Parts: sequence; C-alpha cells; structure tokens
Amino acid sequence: MHVITDSILVGNIDDASGPGHRVHGLLLAAEEYHITPPAGVAYERIPLKEFSVADPLLLHQAVVWIRKRVADGRVMVCCRAGMGRSVSVVIAYLCGIEGMPYAEAVALVKARRPGAVPLPGLEESIRELQRLLASPQAASSSGGALSA
Repeated sequence: MHVITDSILVGNIDDASGPGHRVHGLLLAAEEYHITPPAGVAYERIPLKEFSVADPLLLHQAVVWIRKRVADGRVMVCCRAGMGRSVSVVIAYLCGIEGMPYAEAVALVKARRPGAVPLPGLEESIRELQRLLASPQAASSSGGALSA
C-alpha cells in the first residue's frame, strides 16, 4: 500500500482484504472483484473497468464517498494492482474535491505510487466530474454543497 496524502492511501486487491487498523474506509474501484470488507471498516465498491475511460458518474460516486469518509480517518482506494483505477480515483478526488490542478495531482500520485498509470482520458473525465460537482442537482443529491 502507498500513502498518497495523510488521509488517502492506494492499494491492490490483497491490501483490500487487510487494510490495517489505521484505515477507516475502503473503496474498491474494480468491476471484476467483490470482497467482504474487514469488520469496522466503511466499505464501498465502484465498478470501474480496467484500462477503460472512467465514467464521470462513477468517479462522482467515488469522490463523494471518499469526501464523507476522510473526516473519520484514513481511506484506502484499491483495485487489482493498485496502479490504474485506484490512482485515477485518487487523482479525481484531489482535482474534484481538493481543487488541485490535474498535472499537479498526477505528479503527486506518480511520485508516491511508483508505476501509477492513470486511466485513458482521465483528464476529460475529471473535467466532466467537476461539472457534476458544480451542478445544483449533484450538490443536493450528495447531501450538501461540494466545492471543486
């Protein structure tokens, strides 16, 4: 597992089964896997396809879920290898919720997760995600205003 920020980690499918006692939330960003989350860990599964363009609606669901969980402690985002879908979700969170520029978010994630390979078309998917986050319907459906 790799620490991206103080509150967000990236892991692979093996890390998902035992994220450690300091992880309070686990997001599985993999269409092909289902796991039983560890007891006491908040869990969500977002069915992203490997090597495919990320659906902005799924990214929206993922980043809103992370946003709600980081207040309680560390969140780990996992996929099969912890190099594509999981890092893409974290980049989307950094851009969409934390307001980090795309190039800066990619550089941070690549520096902290060697071998990270964002999904194809991720920058455009994040632009659409940011439009979703800014829409009044998205803010009301996610339980409050989200700032991009």
